[in-house]
Amino acid sequence: MKSYGLETLEQIVREVVSRYADEVMSLQNLPCSAEEKLFESPAARALKEEIVAVGKKLWMREFVDGNGGNISCRLTDGLVLCTPTMRSKFDLTPDDISLVDLDNRRICGRLPHTSEILLHLAIYKRSPSARAVVHCHPPHATAYSITGLQPPVGILPEYEVFVGVAPVSPYETPGTQVFADTIIPFVAEHNTVLLANHGVVCWADTVTHAEWQVEVLDTYCRTLMLAAQLGRPVTCIPEPKVRDLIRLKKRLGIPDPRHEPEAVIEANSRPSAAAAAEDGAGALVEERMKELSKSIASEVVARLAGNHS
Repeated sequence: MKSYGLETLEQIVREVVSRYADEVMSLQNLPCSAEEKLFESPAARALKEEIVAVGKKLWMREFVDGNGGNISCRLTDGLVLCTPTMRSKFDLTPDDISLVDLDNRRICGRLPHTSEILLHLAIYKRSPSARAVVHCHPPHATAYSITGLQPPVGILPEYEVFVGVAPVSPYETPGTQVFADTIIPFVAEHNTVLLANHGVVCWADTVTHAEWQVEVLDTYCRTLMLAAQLGRPVTCIPEPKVRDLIRLKKRLGIPDPRHEPEAVIEANSRPSAAAAAEDGAGALVEERMKELSKSIASEVVARLAGNHS
């Protein structure tokens, strides 16, 4: 077969690829465009507005100060909406929210996202049922965290059902992966953790419900502190009645390490329609790119054969 100089080969490949350039570029832009379209969808807008509303509730309840705290929720199984860094939760607007993937890559959003998203992602990766995460610094619960005390159980029914056992995770520098990893041992059997010398983190099926857990936790811790000032021992709920509450909790699908062992069924583990559509689009793009590669290669070979003849 006739040999060709590098300059000739470059010219042939350049001419062939240029014929497919528009189609290749459109395929390269499709995933980003699809994600941006999802990010601007009515469903995403509603979630952004819920995040903003919860941010204001946290600020008004004095569970955050300055730029403290962060909020996130799943848009799809693999994409997460989250609050920006260095922004008061009272001042948030829907346009401040960013979109990241589970590898902490920012996909959409005009502001840098919170560095503590790593904590949220550690929860999402290990609990398909976790759809939203709230991290903040409620003073009474944080008082427990800075003394290393785990709030006792078996005292108030609301706390038993909606929170229950809330362990204290070991301290690490916030915003680091090491810090995020401290939550891992607790994700499967809990929905609330006190972060040593830092605050709390709660996760649930919605942003609003995660914020409710913060309220229940802090009110409970405050009530325990008030009761301690009365000089009388706290009366506990009888153990059989506690078991009734735990069974109710199990029926509601709320995790608790005191649940009786059984096969775990993750009701929310199936991909959402948006996630399925996203996966389908990705597969379509990959297949079309393969076809384009074959077409370009075939035409280059044909051109070389034509030049040889």
